[in-house]
Amino acid sequence: MILQITALYGALLGTIMIALSFFVSSMRGKTGISIGDGGDMAMLESMRRHGNFTEIVPMAVILMGLAEVQGAGSGWLHAVGVLLVVGRVAHPLGLSASKMMSPLRIVGSLGTTVAVLISIVLILIPVLGF
Repeated sequence: MILQITALYGALLGTIMIALSFFVSSMRGKTGISIGDGGDMAMLESMRRHGNFTEIVPMAVILMGLAEVQGAGSGWLHAVGVLLVVGRVAHPLGLSASKMMSPLRIVGSLGTTVAVLISIVLILIPVLGF
């Protein structure tokens, strides 16, 4: 089985990951910080934007792929994919050391969490025989 829908969103999310990685590398070049954040808050923010993405997105894409293999409908899979992409674009834009919460950070976190939960449900429905 070819996971066309998961592949589409995996490619989009991979592009976002490369962009976030580029911002970290660019910040390193500007600050001269080779390892860690060097106590620089902007460097730390950039690192956390990338780190948060890499901590959650791989599992989210795996779950999406498992849902697709289980026969989840294309509408549901596109909903999961759109939520992930929108969430993963919004979250780093709203992530700031100076503000605990911002609308974009909330949208990003909620969108990602809902996408993961939908994927889990889509996996469990055929596994549990619903």
